[in-house]
Amino acid sequence: MKNIIITGTSRGIGYELALQFANAGHQVLAISRKVPQAFIENQNISCLAVDISEEVNLQKVDDFIANTWHKVDVLIHNAGALIHKPFAQITSQEFEYIYKVNVFGVAALNRVVLPYMKNGAHVITISSMGGVQGTVKFAGLSAYSSSKGAVITLSELLAEEYKEAGIAFNVLALGAVNTEMLQEAFPGYEAPLSATDMANYIYDFALTGNKYFNGKVLEVSSSTP
Repeated sequence: MKNIIITGTSRGIGYELALQFANAGHQVLAISRKVPQAFIENQNISCLAVDISEEVNLQKVDDFIANTWHKVDVLIHNAGALIHKPFAQITSQEFEYIYKVNVFGVAALNRVVLPYMKNGAHVITISSMGGVQGTVKFAGLSAYSSSKGAVITLSELLAEEYKEAGIAFNVLALGAVNTEMLQEAFPGYEAPLSATDMANYIYDFALTGNKYFNGKVLEVSSSTP
């Protein structure tokens, strides 16, 4: 059984992932601003109410690992922030917040967790098809999609830096999945995949994908609206 950290677990894919890992017997540290009741009742899930956009909050994560687990096997960067506005209407504060959650928060959490990861560990960053070079782009998502492109490059670089340590870094660039975030970006659109469907895929990839991939971006998409 593995020790698995997942961010963005209060809803959608992250919520389903945390329950899947816990119900399979793994130990889960669920990080989100809100703590679902179902997690409190699950003996395999530990919860930290943390806003990853503020790096100082991540000391709670460091303290938990140092005092409880001592090692981490899998880290899944699932948390994300989205704003849907024309570029000319986005304030600098709004643009910065998207990057604080989607990029700087990922980098900061990596710095906290990596000292506790050993050979065979796996870091998965959940990105978006909108962040992949050459894919279809959508107006109004300049902050979100560009931030998702940034974490792709970050993951590729970290795969190179940590390859001698045996720690794998991979990105899953997701297409449309029926989540609240999708509705924020594309109101009324019905995606062909549910949050549970995508969680099933990510669950398997998190546990086995590092045997076959490192420093890769996998496009996991049956539809991009």
